[in-house]
Amino acid sequence: MSKPYRGHPISTSGMPPGIPFIVGNELAERFSFYGMRSILLVYMTSYLCQPGGELDLFSNKESEALVHLFVGSAYLFPIFGGLLSDALWGKYKTILYLSVIYCFGHCLLACMELVGDTKVVLLFGLTFIAIGSGGIKPCVSAHVGDQFGTGNRHLLSRVFGWFYLSINLGAFLSGLLTPFLLEARRVEGSVGESIYPYFIWLVGEKYSGDLIFGHHFAFGLPGLLMAIATLLFWMGRKKFAHIRPEGRAYFSQLADRQNLYNLSKLWIIFSFVVLFWALFDQIGTLWQIQSRELDRTLPAWIPVFGGTELLPAQISAVFNPLFILLLVPVFSRYLYPSLDKVTNLTPLKKMGIGLWLMVFAFALVSIIQECLEAGLVLHVYWQIIACLILTASEIMVSITCLEFAYTQAPKSMKSLVMALFLLTVSLGNYLTSGVKFFLSDDAGESLLSITEEFWFWTSLMAVGATIYIFVSKYYKMKLHLQDAC
Repeated sequence: MSKPYRGHPISTSGMPPGIPFIVGNELAERFSFYGMRSILLVYMTSYLCQPGGELDLFSNKESEALVHLFVGSAYLFPIFGGLLSDALWGKYKTILYLSVIYCFGHCLLACMELVGDTKVVLLFGLTFIAIGSGGIKPCVSAHVGDQFGTGNRHLLSRVFGWFYLSINLGAFLSGLLTPFLLEARRVEGSVGESIYPYFIWLVGEKYSGDLIFGHHFAFGLPGLLMAIATLLFWMGRKKFAHIRPEGRAYFSQLADRQNLYNLSKLWIIFSFVVLFWALFDQIGTLWQIQSRELDRTLPAWIPVFGGTELLPAQISAVFNPLFILLLVPVFSRYLYPSLDKVTNLTPLKKMGIGLWLMVFAFALVSIIQECLEAGLVLHVYWQIIACLILTASEIMVSITCLEFAYTQAPKSMKSLVMALFLLTVSLGNYLTSGVKFFLSDDAGESLLSITEEFWFWTSLMAVGATIYIFVSKYYKMKLHLQDAC
């Protein structure tokens, strides 16, 4: 008979032993998700074919709306994953079982254009990925927190920072590679003459003749990384603290008046984060469409990459996670301590600052679009500057809210509350998708100019950030952490 898994965190002041497996799993899983997502729009608008070889593309606005609909669905399923985890299966089983469904969805995308209607296969694949990725999201982040007790809770902020860094390292690496795999086509001579000088740097030699990757490779690599993520998580099973599910008692606790009151207070704060995600996730749609009109050639003085023309799908997919990797240590070590000397920098204040940074980021891309529509030629570094501001906003809103959600959740409802946090991403993307469908004519084209749409989102965020200032003053924080054995 096998020995049961440990059901409580270890009583220690040091780092829990299961953390490396969780962080490594998250890195590989995020590579798979963001790698697939970074090429989804360009595949749907430029490369989608039926098995016979004929192009069958979506329009720009249809693709934008469908991408946001998919992302919204991926962040809706955390509700079901959270309920399964807290009440029935526990976090470990929920993550493991749904990861298998996740891998199957990636397999379908890699096999598109072989049999059947490509659009149908695409939608089925995205559905399985939404179920799998969405179902495990609240469980993984709550599983991180479950490894900590009162003795080492001082390390919780650091580990959530590592956790977020692993997310963005995976996103950064996938943003570099997957767009290349999708868009590499037949070339004569060396790869460096026609595609990417940095590819030569990576492989250390020149290739001649045919270089054909395409969507099978581009969608297949994220599937492979998801399989690795699943295996890595399984390997750490004996190192984890396995907090047991509550069973039927969970639903009575869910109906408890005090718990409902705590959840409703949390949701008031979360409602503003919905608006944040409605804007943020457009870096992969509306921002990507804007980047097609920009000069994307990197200056020649940049080592290795100088002279390379970036793909539109790479701008946000590369620079956003790169800025995360660079800025998180700076914020945690220098910026936050400095601000804390001036004011009591609570999580709520951090999120308020982050909301206003999002206003500034969208105001900048709105001005960029006005210049483009006036006929000016602008370099992509203007959008990269906007991406830097947007990333600072993400650090102060998303990372802060991740820890805030866990510490404010009742002990028996950690996964559910993390799911409610992730639901903000879902509702934000549903809001964006709904607006884009509403603003489209029968031909799928937008009723607004791109400039008008940018300014619409900027104004909406400004109104939300203003209201948040007054609402956040009335929230009283209270910590809820697991007990160590």
